[in-house]
Amino acid sequence: MSRSNFSSSEKDHYRRHLSLPEIGEVGQAKLRESSVLVVGAGGLGCPVLQYLAAAGVGKIGVVDDDCVEVSNLQRQVLFSYNDLGRPKVEVVVECLSKQNPHISVQAHNTRLSAENIKEVFNDYSIVVDGSDNFPTRYLVNDACVLFDKILIHGSIYKFHGQVSVFNYEEGPTYRCLFSEPPPSEALPNCSEVGVLGVLPGIIGSIQALEAIKVITGVGEILSGKVMIYDTLKQKTSFLNLKVQPNNREIGELPSIVANCPNSTMKQIEITELEPQELREWIASDQEFLLLDVRELWEREEHRIDPSLHIPLGEFSSPQHLDLPVAPSSDEKVVVYCKAGVRSRMACESLATLGFQNLYNLSGGMMRWEDES
Repeated sequence: MSRSNFSSSEKDHYRRHLSLPEIGEVGQAKLRESSVLVVGAGGLGCPVLQYLAAAGVGKIGVVDDDCVEVSNLQRQVLFSYNDLGRPKVEVVVECLSKQNPHISVQAHNTRLSAENIKEVFNDYSIVVDGSDNFPTRYLVNDACVLFDKILIHGSIYKFHGQVSVFNYEEGPTYRCLFSEPPPSEALPNCSEVGVLGVLPGIIGSIQALEAIKVITGVGEILSGKVMIYDTLKQKTSFLNLKVQPNNREIGELPSIVANCPNSTMKQIEITELEPQELREWIASDQEFLLLDVRELWEREEHRIDPSLHIPLGEFSSPQHLDLPVAPSSDEKVVVYCKAGVRSRMACESLATLGFQNLYNLSGGMMRWEDES
């Protein structure tokens, strides 16, 4: 495609892209012809939307049924006090249209469901997931597999974030990372768990980057691995993913349930256990139960012995877990995963059964191996 196919205004807007040999006229044309749906106009969705619009993605859709609240403003940088009470998608269309008049922005002021997701996804080839709850993530993943859409995943938790590209050229899906949703009672309360305001800006920008790379064919796509970012240590690590063929066999789309668990759920004290302290426990032959809640393929690569393996997905029915100790016992239970997030969910699930002496391995296998 020749540069003459761009208007003079477009040439000025995309000049820095057009100057890059890796992007140039052909790459910018690919961006103009592309279509991307962003699920959620929250902390992750805002930077994704802004950078995709600035880059010149020709058709951008945004799906969200929320209105702007004052608590959003700490991290959702598209909005201001003047927008309070307005539908988020309405503000997004207004802002992005001003940011780049050469693109089309479509608002979907609705909550995704198994009933409407096919219609919403229909006009887009790439989906960027900025949702903040597991039911939506599984629905989006399964729909992307069914309808053959590339999925750019991002998630944040307190000071940590992760990014991956799923369903890319028959690569892993979200279910290859987490085969089943964690139990609802193990999920932290939406109104009580905080997040560092700048974190979604970082993770959302990387999601936008991956979308641009997929569209233009530039660089190595973040498929087959998950990038994990720790803001407190300014540390990035990678978790390799293997394709699990059965995870591409999607039957019915999952139904969306409440995003937040019951806010009256009892708050549980869970101790963060340092890797060095666990090593001392093992060396001194202390009595405790060590649980590995990762997927089997992760465990096969490396593990801490002696440990019992129960994937997090099995905690969906914690009362049916086959544990060698009773909840009423005083025995310590230490739980670990890759980075410490899944293991904490498992601890909170175990607490609902009555376990008292619960320990979460701080930083998971990543810290365990780093400090070995």
